[in-house]
Amino acid sequence: MQRMIFFLLLLTGLAIGASAQQATVSGMVKDAATKEPMPFVNISLRKAGDSTGIKGTISGEQGRFQLSNVKEGSYLLLVSYMGYQPRYLPVRVGELNNFLDVGAIDLARAAKTLTEITVAGKEATVSPKMDKKTFSIAGNVSQAGGSVLAAMKNLPGVTVTQDGKIQLRGSDQVMVLIDGQQTALTGFGGQSSLDNIPASAIDRIEIINNPSARYDANGNAGIVNIIYKKEKKEGFNGKVGLTSGLGALWIKEQNYPGIRPQYQRTPKVNPSLGLNYLKGKVNLFVQGDYLLNKTLNKNEFVDRFYDDGTVVKQQTKRNRTTRVATVKAGADWALSNQDNFSISGLYSREHILDRGDEPFYNKDLQRQRLWQFLEDEVKTTFTAASSWQHRFAQPGRVLNAGFNYTFHREDEKYFFTNFMPAFTGLDSFKVLSDERVADFNLDYVQPLHYGRFETGLKFRNRSIPVNMQFKPGENSPLDVRAGGWADYHEVIPALYGNYILEKEHWEMEAGLRVEYVKIDYKVNPDHPTYKSNGYEYTQPFPNVRLAYKLNDYNKFSLFYNRRVDRPNEGDIRIFPKYDDAEIIKVGNPGLRPQYTNSFELAYKTDWNGGYLSASVYHKRMDATITRIASTVPGSTLIYNIFQNAGKSYSTGVEMLFSHRVTPWATLGLNLNGYQHIMDSFSVVNLYPVPNTFSAGRESIFSGNVKLNGAFHFPHSLEGQLTAIYQAPDLVPQGKTYARFSIDMGVKKGVQHGRGEVFANVTDVANTLAPKKEVNGNGFHYVSTDYYETQVLRVGYSYKF
Repeated sequence: MQRMIFFLLLLTGLAIGASAQQATVSGMVKDAATKEPMPFVNISLRKAGDSTGIKGTISGEQGRFQLSNVKEGSYLLLVSYMGYQPRYLPVRVGELNNFLDVGAIDLARAAKTLTEITVAGKEATVSPKMDKKTFSIAGNVSQAGGSVLAAMKNLPGVTVTQDGKIQLRGSDQVMVLIDGQQTALTGFGGQSSLDNIPASAIDRIEIINNPSARYDANGNAGIVNIIYKKEKKEGFNGKVGLTSGLGALWIKEQNYPGIRPQYQRTPKVNPSLGLNYLKGKVNLFVQGDYLLNKTLNKNEFVDRFYDDGTVVKQQTKRNRTTRVATVKAGADWALSNQDNFSISGLYSREHILDRGDEPFYNKDLQRQRLWQFLEDEVKTTFTAASSWQHRFAQPGRVLNAGFNYTFHREDEKYFFTNFMPAFTGLDSFKVLSDERVADFNLDYVQPLHYGRFETGLKFRNRSIPVNMQFKPGENSPLDVRAGGWADYHEVIPALYGNYILEKEHWEMEAGLRVEYVKIDYKVNPDHPTYKSNGYEYTQPFPNVRLAYKLNDYNKFSLFYNRRVDRPNEGDIRIFPKYDDAEIIKVGNPGLRPQYTNSFELAYKTDWNGGYLSASVYHKRMDATITRIASTVPGSTLIYNIFQNAGKSYSTGVEMLFSHRVTPWATLGLNLNGYQHIMDSFSVVNLYPVPNTFSAGRESIFSGNVKLNGAFHFPHSLEGQLTAIYQAPDLVPQGKTYARFSIDMGVKKGVQHGRGEVFANVTDVANTLAPKKEVNGNGFHYVSTDYYETQVLRVGYSYKF
């Protein structure tokens, strides 16, 4: 059946819009003899083939000129002035840069003995370079009104894991940015809160598989950049919207007896408001969203089997209520024709209330224990950002400076009721962490005759003090000795340089980023297992891209980059987490960075109404970061602890295909298949007592297929159908099983295009139930999660 689904999806094919690229051509005219600038010189841009005039201007007081909005193509630049010999410069506008600087053009006085001198000039416009893909949220009809995480589920090359993390090409080591900056809202190391950012606040999402040196080196799988909405229309304008929905429309899997009911017909409400005011040199904007979301967040059934014959059956049911209020506001101010200043702030308060039940049974389905919990968590985030841009007289020559500050508080309270045959215990604990991050960056761009040079620096100071307080009850199962305090501190200065060269058929991008990293992790000296730790390094992170353009429609690119995945504070946090009473997660302060070398060969071809992009890639990971599950003698508890598990490899093929089949229908197909290999390794888990785990070499072929149909009907009616198949994949000590789902939606423009109504449903057949298998020393378990995946939404928005 899985092969049949895979084959059917191969027969059909996400519509990605492409826009024509444009550039600014600039230069300076000088007298060849005196080297003085020449004003009022005639500048004319003509087609290379027939000399048809395209654009014209004259040089200014300082001899400078610029021609804006020049489309991609080959041209002749004619520079002429009475009494001087005219100059013709071949100019090629390509795909890589916003600006072409042809440099200084010397005009010689007219004389019959002089011969014509020709100087070749070439630059290009910015385009996806086959390293970045950009997707509009407005075009994702089947996920309209949901979260950013839900919207990304349908994007090519992206998969979403059972625990709410995004993966690129099978890896969740992804750096998530908001408006080009890391914030605590989405996580500085790992990923967080993506399911609680309303998609209604987002304009577009960029996926960067091969980042250049100007980006932070963290995140081996690549970068996801979430761009917030910000209008720049003259006057006062805005957009208001309201989305509502219902989830968990019916029960996928019945509860074990004797526990509280699952959430059903869970409500979702998301009002949003965006305002913008632009007058003269000042642009003011504000975006506000509120999200109320009740969900059956987890409904996992686990069967554990131990070598001594013990069998434990359990269910973890988690009813979640989430309330999120987010406001982002700011101002852009054009100080002069050369200088811009921007300031913005974001405030978010996320309140999560989890009510959970976890019954445990033996193999005869006799209940041994019931663990009930209430988690009350409040996340408060504040970010402030300021930036200054100076544009020099030479177009495209820019200096940017920015400062970003983030404060993020996590205030978590856990209350447990432990029902045992002989007693009932009441336990609780509280975790408080305050994250403070300050980033300063300085970036400079210098246009060149055949490309551009980028350079800059960044400095980060980050601290996270954490305090955990246990309040044990009668016969408490909590490890109260593992509480106390821990302080995380991170300092990262970095320098980078990036050079881009473009010829008519060849392109090159080469960069180097050098980072110094110092991590200090101090822990409570009374902790029974872990002691203070840390590490530091100075490492180079190069990137290279070589491309050969056969013609305007066919291009090959070769990529190489080296990146790092530094353990996040949560990965090394010393405190055990008891949201699952018998499969306990614990950090590891001895964790070290994971380094990745990536290679990719890509090909892209375009035609009228479509395109095909194909890539072959290979990744080699050293000190692979993963969770290892183990037990200790005399106990059935399983401890999941982060470790560096040696080397791993991923070799795969990715294909994106899009074609406009008819004027009203575009079909897209995304295929990603990869061989995932983990070398044999042996590690020692220190918590709660030292125990060794060893594993042999494991390998599996996995991948995913996404089929997307975008339909444009009469009367401003649009539809979308998305089908997703995820093949079995390798996880530490086991594998995940195949998954399949279908999403669909429609939207219609009303009120002369100012209004829009939509309706959609996710997981139409309610088939999505992630299943995995884990094998450890002396045990193995199989889990299936019947959490809420089917959601029906309707919504309305109005622009004014």
